[in-house]
Amino acid sequence: MRIAWIDVTTLVFAYPPPHGFRYAGGACTHRLTTLLELRTDCGRTGIGSAYSHPDLVRVCIEQHLAPLLIGRDPREVEALWRKMYLETRWYGRKGAAMSALGAIDTALWDLRGQALGVPVRRLLAADARDAVPAYASGLLWHDSEASIAEEAARHVADGFRRMKMRLGYGGPQDLAMIDAVRSGAGPDRDIMVDGSMRYTPEEAARLAEALAARGIFWFEEPFEPDAVEAYAALRRIARVPIAAGENEFGLEGFRELLRERAVDIVQADASRAGGISVVAAVGREAATQGCRLAPHTWSDAIAVIANAQAVAA
Repeated sequence: MRIAWIDVTTLVFAYPPPHGFRYAGGACTHRLTTLLELRTDCGRTGIGSAYSHPDLVRVCIEQHLAPLLIGRDPREVEALWRKMYLETRWYGRKGAAMSALGAIDTALWDLRGQALGVPVRRLLAADARDAVPAYASGLLWHDSEASIAEEAARHVADGFRRMKMRLGYGGPQDLAMIDAVRSGAGPDRDIMVDGSMRYTPEEAARLAEALAARGIFWFEEPFEPDAVEAYAALRRIARVPIAAGENEFGLEGFRELLRERAVDIVQADASRAGGISVVAAVGREAATQGCRLAPHTWSDAIAVIANAQAVAA
């Protein structure tokens, strides 16, 4: 089996006006992803996806990575990941190039699983599970406490045990919205809080104490991704688990978070961080440090399933 062709397709969905949603960074009017199809000379197709700037992903794959891979055996996942990494390292390592590499990596795992007739999770670990827990990721900005409480109640009715909300309102409104979600979710559901990178260290420390008092499951991304020292300082004093990683790339990037003891939960994403290979490696590395893995995922079902395969392993 040899790689014969690689197709790159940009998918864009525009929310019909006046839909979309507001969050701490502004307004989201569209969603996009890059779909990758890796075709072989025997008729099989592996799929992957990248969540990054679509034009950069396309150029990286079509003009650089695809020519390197045509004619290679797609089952050589580890060797091909290393080859792509070495070839892109001078302009990549993080960002769109690593996300593009990861889309190909996910497609390679898909093809290896097809060739062996084995789910990817069992290629990663013989004792992989067949099901993994999922949480409702919604609870974006609302105009009232009543409406966000209603959404939380809908997630409970849909069977979710956990749900994640976004903050960044600022001041007392943050806590009011958290309390509203708790009222809608009830006392026996876990609530995670995404800080949307909107807090100073002092604000985050005060908020973390309030979250701990409310039994919040984790406090995600209070700071920008490069503020590793701020994460480490917060984790030393916080009584709520600290989560981050949706904007991190490659195993080395996550090793920095783990080495600095900056987080309790790492959030690698196969469609961003470098593919299934990276998410699985990050999960193993986190386990050696007593940390947990809860992947970020966004925009497309391929990314959801790719991350779930790694979690199941």
